[in-house]
Amino acid sequence: MGKYFGTDGIRGVAHETLTDEIAYRVARYIGNYYKGGRIVIGMDTRQSSKDFEADLSKGISESGCDVYLLGYCSTPCLAYTTMNDDFSCGVMISASHNPYTDNGIKIFGNDGFKLKEDIELLIEDYIDNPVELEETKAGKIVDHHEAIRTYQNWLLEKYPLDLKGMKLCVDLCNGSNCYTAKDVLDRFHADVTYLNDTPDGTNINNHCGSTHLEMLQEAVKNGDYDIGFAFDGDADRVLFVDHDGEVVDGDKIMYLFSKYLKEKSMLNHDTLVTTVMSNIGLYKALEKLDIKSDIVPVGDKNVCDSMVRNGFVVGGEQSGHIIYSYDVYFGDGLKTALLVLQILSDYGCSIKEATADIKIYPQLLVNEKVTDKKIVLTDDVIIKKIQEIADKLSDNGRILVRPSGTEPLIRVMVEAENDELCHQYVYEVIDLIKERGYAL
Repeated sequence: MGKYFGTDGIRGVAHETLTDEIAYRVARYIGNYYKGGRIVIGMDTRQSSKDFEADLSKGISESGCDVYLLGYCSTPCLAYTTMNDDFSCGVMISASHNPYTDNGIKIFGNDGFKLKEDIELLIEDYIDNPVELEETKAGKIVDHHEAIRTYQNWLLEKYPLDLKGMKLCVDLCNGSNCYTAKDVLDRFHADVTYLNDTPDGTNINNHCGSTHLEMLQEAVKNGDYDIGFAFDGDADRVLFVDHDGEVVDGDKIMYLFSKYLKEKSMLNHDTLVTTVMSNIGLYKALEKLDIKSDIVPVGDKNVCDSMVRNGFVVGGEQSGHIIYSYDVYFGDGLKTALLVLQILSDYGCSIKEATADIKIYPQLLVNEKVTDKKIVLTDDVIIKKIQEIADKLSDNGRILVRPSGTEPLIRVMVEAENDELCHQYVYEVIDLIKERGYAL
């Protein structure tokens, strides 16, 4: 990770740590880098997105590129449009699952992949040292909203589902998929109820969506729905709720995909790509199916890199960010939801039944704000404590202590046979971080 770019682009408090000047300088650099090209911009529904759209449009056009504005759309819609319409690159304005006060900038190349690290470092250098750029003719700024329909039609063509008789409950998170998902889901003849579908700039991710499933769980449990699912703010993730209101997370979805694809002889190398955050229960269930796992650091970039390098076809994160490369190499919450519905239709069963063979071990994740993430993770006393806990857990659990890629946090996660052990071991580490004087 660089100074500005984390695991998922640049992110910060809008107009404070992510300033208009930073956005403008990013735009000036990429506009100059792709001079004479075409760059498309999309955004999520948070209050500050329009301001950053103006900053980016101005900087890119002044550097000699034409700017095409998608308006409010999902991140996968932006990535697909960048690739499908042969843009030089695409820029998404979003802070994903963060509160509305934050915002971010994600940049995609015209292959649908997030920008390579070497270009990110060049952008960072320009942010800190904005050298004079060569004068050039300004590019035009045009509306490109109609491309959203092209993306929707692509999904409809790939997943021609007939869901007549199904009752769905969908949490749109007051985010991007309010503008992207409805026109797709309404075409499948299901009875669909939408929650949190009235964005006002401040309610994105506000006690809703994939990071706050309580409202969806209650609705599904009390409303006799077959299934529920919830997107995050920019809709590259999705999590599910079964008909009893129980959460079906990304690990269970990856298990379902792997099992289904192996049965169809479509799981290349019989391998699923996961991150270090996946539950130990997933690996035990995969072993029973003779499916291997390639475990990578947190971040969809790392999942994608492994998939491309090794020819794997499915991977993802516990958070519901799933990549299925028979289509494209970027996560898409809506596409994931459609594939889940297709698999359940093929199996003729509920999502609870389809994922019954995976036992998720109790897990506790606690975030602690710290003064310096690097110092915490190189402290010998803390390292020794983590190893002691790992030895105690052995094959019946695990501990993972890692830095957040986007915030000043240390994340302490423990999986064990019961909740009591999870709580005990997590707080042994958290309390030690505080005792050592690192907590904010």
